[in-house]
Amino acid sequence: MLRLGLATALVVVLLDQVSKALVLAHFASRALGTNTLTPFFNLVLTLNRGMSFGLFNAVHGSGAGINAVLFSLVAAVIVVGLIYWLSRVATLLLAFAIGLIIGGAVGNVIDRIRYGAVVDFLDFHIGAYHWPAFNLADSAICVGVAVMLFDSLLLHREAH
Repeated sequence: MLRLGLATALVVVLLDQVSKALVLAHFASRALGTNTLTPFFNLVLTLNRGMSFGLFNAVHGSGAGINAVLFSLVAAVIVVGLIYWLSRVATLLLAFAIGLIIGGAVGNVIDRIRYGAVVDFLDFHIGAYHWPAFNLADSAICVGVAVMLFDSLLLHREAH
């Protein structure tokens, strides 16, 4: 199960970093702003110095650097714990879910180390209401948690 989870994490990190590189290249060649793709989806470039959904994103200057280091360290500790858990997992579904979460966390830590912030670019909205921009790493984390909940709450197992 460890191999499956780590392979999943590697795929997530690669897809995440490639998608962010494409978005950064896209916005480097034109004026920054919003690219409206559908009535409910925009491609944007947002550098999130905070945590999930932009929490603590308003920090600027030296505080932004402290956020990058602090959030990276917290994520690293969580990833180590998840890898330990992954080494003890007995089901494919749970190994896959943990791999998604590890890959998403590592993808965002890479951004914090490279840019001092996480590159977010997916902007879904209904009218004027916009969900906070996010990226593929964030999506992998959310899907991983959902799969983990599905595995623990809905799949019945015999007690050992």
